[in-house]
Amino acid sequence: MKGTPKISEAEWDIMKIIWEKSPRSAQEIIDILITKREWKPKTIKSLISRLVSKEALGFQKSGKTYSYFSLVTKQECASRETKSFLNKVYDGALNPMLLTFIKEKKLTQQEIEELKHILEEKEHGTD
Repeated sequence: MKGTPKISEAEWDIMKIIWEKSPRSAQEIIDILITKREWKPKTIKSLISRLVSKEALGFQKSGKTYSYFSLVTKQECASRETKSFLNKVYDGALNPMLLTFIKEKKLTQQEIEELKHILEEKEHGTD
């Protein structure tokens, strides 16, 4: 694979189901998504096929049943999306993005402590 594939918003829904429990059959994925989205089974199967083509999903065939599993981690995909967002919205500058998020979101004391810890590790080169 050439790297982490770009995954659409709709494809994220399928990947989240796979990351939660894997492998899953197409029918399992359809049954879960039909309760969350108003998508037709054909739409869901098309999204699964796209993810296989992008090498985000792999599959095993057993008789007529296909079982799908992830070829990429949630962390890999989240990292790719974060970098894409950072470049698109903030021209790749991390500081303005962090400041925006910190100012906009009410942080718990635990979150503040976690941020301090991360920054201290970065400062001392122990990450």
